[in-house]
Amino acid sequence: MAEQAGNQLVGKRVVVTGGAGFLGSHVVEELRRRGCREVFVPRSRDYDLRRAEAVARMYADARPEIVIHLAAVVGGIGANRENPGRFFYDNLTMGVELMEQARLQGVSKFVAVGTVCAYPKFTPVPFKEDDLWNGYPEETNAAYGLAKKMLLVQAQAYREQYGFNAIYLLPVNLYGPRDSFDASKSHVIPALIKKCLDAVATGASRIAVWGTGNASREFLYVEDCARAVVLATERYDKPEAVNLGAGKEIKIRDLVTLIARMTDFAGKIVWDSSNPDGQPRRCLDVSRAEREFGFIASTEFETGLRRTIEWYRSQSGTKTAS
Repeated sequence: MAEQAGNQLVGKRVVVTGGAGFLGSHVVEELRRRGCREVFVPRSRDYDLRRAEAVARMYADARPEIVIHLAAVVGGIGANRENPGRFFYDNLTMGVELMEQARLQGVSKFVAVGTVCAYPKFTPVPFKEDDLWNGYPEETNAAYGLAKKMLLVQAQAYREQYGFNAIYLLPVNLYGPRDSFDASKSHVIPALIKKCLDAVATGASRIAVWGTGNASREFLYVEDCARAVVLATERYDKPEAVNLGAGKEIKIRDLVTLIARMTDFAGKIVWDSSNPDGQPRRCLDVSRAEREFGFIASTEFETGLRRTIEWYRSQSGTKTAS
């Protein structure tokens, strides 16, 4: 199915939770590129999305016809291990209240965005949406993954009982400009870029990297993901979950080597195997997204990495030795 220009969002009022964040800011831009001008981004200082009364007030203020729920309390392996209770409660409660209040207030479509962390630890590669319930998630991020997976349960239950049009999307690991480079909560790509560039700037001869390097990951460029979310918002209205990815994986060991080369870090890479690798492999079957709403990732991995590195350099003032 070829991707076509859509105009179904023109004139629609859309709420994007998390719309000031990494993925959300790109989704807001994509919505506006598609001709959507009424986009409301609730801020946590104004609306506590864990509270039913705050969510109801937000919907009364924004009067949305469509809700795209991207807000999440999230981080890398370290943050997940330190905050499993908070990650479970905040993410579960936000989803429950946002979807329930949307139903009560007559929202016509709810787009729930989950996480690849919802998949079982030993899911066969490539991950197919039908494998979601065939085991327990990887332990270091199970609380977060299960909280976000409840959005799928809620969406399907509400569709069955109330005829509520809620869909559920499963993006793989994202990367790109505006990602968090905060060492306490960053994911693998920004963490590695920062480590390498910091080492180059200070003349450090080595960097330490968590795990063994043997795990693999699939990465989707954030602008591609934003396009996928908006395409699904326009065109997808079914109960089944849909993977969003690029359909390719890379070993962490090879990823580190690639980022070191692209950042001009020529020092030693020390693997800290006392820290976990996380899920052994991640690579999605992305055929459903192409079939249902015409999404195919278009950004080559090295191109996306180069843009991400240059964005971080522009924000941090970090220079290379060359």
